[in-house]
Amino acid sequence: MRHKKKSEKFSRSRAQRKALVKSLVRALFTYERITTTQAKAKGIREWADKLIEWAKKDSLHHRRLAYKFLCDHKLVKRLFEDIGPRFKDISGGYTRIFNLGYRKGDGASMSLLELTRLKKEEKKKKGKKEKEEKKEVMVEEKKTPLKEEVQPQKKFLQGIKKIFKKERDSF
Repeated sequence: MRHKKKSEKFSRSRAQRKALVKSLVRALFTYERITTTQAKAKGIREWADKLIEWAKKDSLHHRRLAYKFLCDHKLVKRLFEDIGPRFKDISGGYTRIFNLGYRKGDGASMSLLELTRLKKEEKKKKGKKEKEEKKEVMVEEKKTPLKEEVQPQKKFLQGIKKIFKKERDSF
């Protein structure tokens, strides 16, 4: 009997539904946030939470189950070594859904599905340091060229004429 076996069908056959859920969960773990319809987001949340629970336990059996679902060794490694440890101290609520409004084409309600603990803090810090270093280099480069060394720039039309001339000669 199918008592308490509720799942969303998404108006698809079993194989199509399975492929859809797998691809959306893979995208969620790859990008850590995805935009999709509200019904799909609610259906995927169940599988995403289950996979994160497996990642928290981190056993060979759970890794094999996750690989069976995700079909990607790199993604399984990322799930178990990067995403799972972020949620070690909490026992639920790994994903959240924000309503974004309605899609313009067909009026479907769109949602943003994301992991509750995103790993963006380190990227922002690295980005700021790199930008500061680039600014310093740009300032140094601007000071070095002298007026005598600056060569006149070629005009736009002269550059185009050379391109077309080369193409005619190549035939």
